[in-house]
Amino acid sequence: MQPITSLSQLDPNGVYTYADYLQWQLEETVELIKGKIFPISPAPGATHQRISWQLSGMIFNYLKNTNCQAFSAPFDVRLLDGKKSAAANRDIFTVVQPDISIICDATKIDEAGCLGAPDLIVEILSKGNSKNEIKYKFSLYEENGVREYWIVVPYEQFLQQFVLDDNNHYRLHGIYTAEDIISSFIFSDLQIPLQEVFG
Repeated sequence: MQPITSLSQLDPNGVYTYADYLQWQLEETVELIKGKIFPISPAPGATHQRISWQLSGMIFNYLKNTNCQAFSAPFDVRLLDGKKSAAANRDIFTVVQPDISIICDATKIDEAGCLGAPDLIVEILSKGNSKNEIKYKFSLYEENGVREYWIVVPYEQFLQQFVLDDNNHYRLHGIYTAEDIISSFIFSDLQIPLQEVFG
């Protein structure tokens, strides 16, 4: 069988699994959301990378003396689309690469990345992000039980913080601008001055 080296060889309306994803030899970076292919925007710009670097550094320093680990993209997070277990790679239809993932359950981490929901995910938007991608990821992270979700909007210099409520639905916990200090909901002593992040 001919190796898959280009998105043009794949059916944009097809449904693919993590097993398929592992076989591809694409130059483009893609994510799978419920079996559908979402190409990742071209390499992020300097502002995106600067924000990612600042946030990652502060988070990594905070986690040094905890049982939690943080990972920056590219790092595959395999989600189970509401299923509680997966027998094989063919049972996984979602693989995403959040900008930052914090994982406190070491059993979810393997050499391929993370299998299951991280505790906290940070996504830094680029102007190339589609509304559909943002909407699907919001629903996906909520459905899979990502306890806290930050959406960073660099070009407007604000951050939205969502937290799962008792009914496993996201509620907006706060909107923070460059003048604010954000405190994580689940890591209450993690405080990040956004002036340093956006500055």
